[in-house]
Amino acid sequence: MRLLPIAPLLVLILALLAGCATVTKVETGEQAVGARLVVRLEGPWNRIDAPGMGPAQVWTMEGLPVDQLLVYPGIKNGELVHASTGGSAKTFAFRSSMQPHEIVAMFEGMMTRDGSQFKLARLEPASFGGGKGFRFEYSVTRRSDSALLSGVAYGVVSEGELYAMLYHAPRLTFFPRHRGRVEQMARSAQLRAADAAALKASSGGGKRDCMRNPVTGMWTGC
Repeated sequence: MRLLPIAPLLVLILALLAGCATVTKVETGEQAVGARLVVRLEGPWNRIDAPGMGPAQVWTMEGLPVDQLLVYPGIKNGELVHASTGGSAKTFAFRSSMQPHEIVAMFEGMMTRDGSQFKLARLEPASFGGGKGFRFEYSVTRRSDSALLSGVAYGVVSEGELYAMLYHAPRLTFFPRHRGRVEQMARSAQLRAADAAALKASSGGGKRDCMRNPVTGMWTGC
């Protein structure tokens, strides 16, 4: 999935008009994204849900297609990082053995499936989710309207799964407007321990505190 190419964007617009898509306000404060990823927001976002949008949660401040934050809350080995469209188009799947430069290349392929152009500006180690992850900056020239987008992304592989955030928006106005809050969100990101997350899910997802016994290794109170 990229900043939506024209065909999926038309599908999304039609879905919104038909009532098939939903827009949900993501409130300020601590928010869980999936089973393990937790981020803190300094201002609300809008989450877009519609059929065929792929494995990432799609958030926006200004509304699609102006700006887009893709949040990947745990992509498993072999799972596509974009919506499956069928046909002969090349697909891009995550492998748990990937190194950061290979993950960037995967996202580049994802964002250029429609003929858009991608340019990597920087790739560097960075903490994300409490682990040793990576950060990269990039630009995309969108094929559908030749718009120049700037982007920043964070990612980490934990327990064989990919957790990532990619934000892109038009370079001159909207990217600098929201870049700071995206960077803050990425710095706040934490990953729950996998066994604690499983226990929390099985207990109904209540907001009780999980505690781990240092002797037995068992989690309680989740």
